[in-house]
Amino acid sequence: MLVACREQEITTYRVAKDTPPPTPAAAPAASSAPMAPAPMAAPAGGASMASTPVATSTGAGLAWSAPASWQSKPGSAMRKATYVITGESGATAELAVTAFPGDVGGEVANVNRWRGQLQLAPQSPTEVAAAITRVQANGLSIGVVEMVGSGATPTRLLGAMVPFDGATWFFKLTGPDALVAGQKQAFLEFARSIRPAK
Repeated sequence: MLVACREQEITTYRVAKDTPPPTPAAAPAASSAPMAPAPMAAPAGGASMASTPVATSTGAGLAWSAPASWQSKPGSAMRKATYVITGESGATAELAVTAFPGDVGGEVANVNRWRGQLQLAPQSPTEVAAAITRVQANGLSIGVVEMVGSGATPTRLLGAMVPFDGATWFFKLTGPDALVAGQKQAFLEFARSIRPAK
């Protein structure tokens, strides 16, 4: 399923152990991170975490190699990294990297939160398990999912969930359907480059 990315230049990033950030009064990137663990009974529209304080992970970090065409943006209290991908006609997609203590409710809850953000109905545990592609790379177990919203201008999401050192890291690429679909192989190569930081 994975093929070599066409990008010849790659940029390598390392995210080391952080100092604990102050608890945000309002999470600035509500759509990019899963919410704190909670029983899964989310409506199709998903729940907003705009006013929910969420503790980010402060343990050991991960590193990765991103295509040179992905423009790196400054991180924040909620994000470890952000990339913007620009396509034809000025369309843009964004990849957000976040990390939270524990499993943040588990794979079923996290996949269904992402589905809610795209106005998709929740899936059963069996459906979620079938939708996750398992990738083993650099001693890590990476769960990759892909989903597309509905409507005239649907949003596509490519996501990777990476349990590491008592935390779960999330790598979520979202944007216009065609643009994100065109970045799928680059995203998969990016996911395979994720590794423990040294």
